[in-house]
Amino acid sequence: MLNPQRLATFAAIIRTGSISAAAVELRCGKSVVSRQLASLEEQLGTRLIQRSTRRLALTEIGEQVLAEARLIERALANIEQLAEQHLQQVRGLLRVSCSMAGRRQLVPLLAEFTARYPQVKVALRLEDHMVDLIAEQIDVAIRTTSLVDSTLIARKLSGNPTVIVAAPSYLARAGVPDTPESLQQHACLVYAVGSRVYDEWAFIGKSGQYSVRVDGPLQMNDGGALVTAAAAGVGILRVPRPLVADELASGALVHVLADCVMPPGQSNYAVYPARDFLALKTAAFVDFLVEKMGA
Repeated sequence: MLNPQRLATFAAIIRTGSISAAAVELRCGKSVVSRQLASLEEQLGTRLIQRSTRRLALTEIGEQVLAEARLIERALANIEQLAEQHLQQVRGLLRVSCSMAGRRQLVPLLAEFTARYPQVKVALRLEDHMVDLIAEQIDVAIRTTSLVDSTLIARKLSGNPTVIVAAPSYLARAGVPDTPESLQQHACLVYAVGSRVYDEWAFIGKSGQYSVRVDGPLQMNDGGALVTAAAAGVGILRVPRPLVADELASGALVHVLADCVMPPGQSNYAVYPARDFLALKTAAFVDFLVEKMGA
């Protein structure tokens, strides 16, 4: 009979991209992972992976076995979660994905969460691209986009009202804009990802929604870094209010064009795979985020 753990190890090798990475995830030695793979191939009588010094490539039969191996891997995870629920213990490794900008809200909360649940270890990945939660075994992702994947569940955490802010030093030097159109005479800090530049700032007037194209000395793909630049007096920034709550409270940044109405930003969601048995660690983390971010 095939060893299900060998199949799960095979799936982990492909998912992580290497035997070394799989060994780290599975918390065992590289030699153990290599032996598991070799034993599986020997038992099946065929090679599943073509090895090279640069990458791993699946053989044709390897592609077919992988589809079934992923089902085995998921079943083993479900069994572990069943045991966890039976013991009623919130414990284990929790893999979380969050945007670079979102870390300003999330990271300060992790200390309280791990203190509340000391048997949970959080592995946080900061990334601004969309990840495949199931393929990469992410337990929870913090996202601000609409949910289109039916294999996922999204739970709303909070709204994301947008504000325009600047440092007092910048306003003292360049003046205070009094209309959205006057932003075109100011140095504005712009969020950009790849070829997409978010340099059109939307407002709502008496005749409906309109936008103003802004420009400035700095574009970045990291919202937190843009906040730092704004606080240093580099320019004016449009940003979700939660990301600058501390700076507004301390006076490092001040609200600009506070009387102008802007479209609401996208809400924050906790997104996690739809599974037969939701791990207690995942449920506890999502409930914790709703408690803290919703407030």
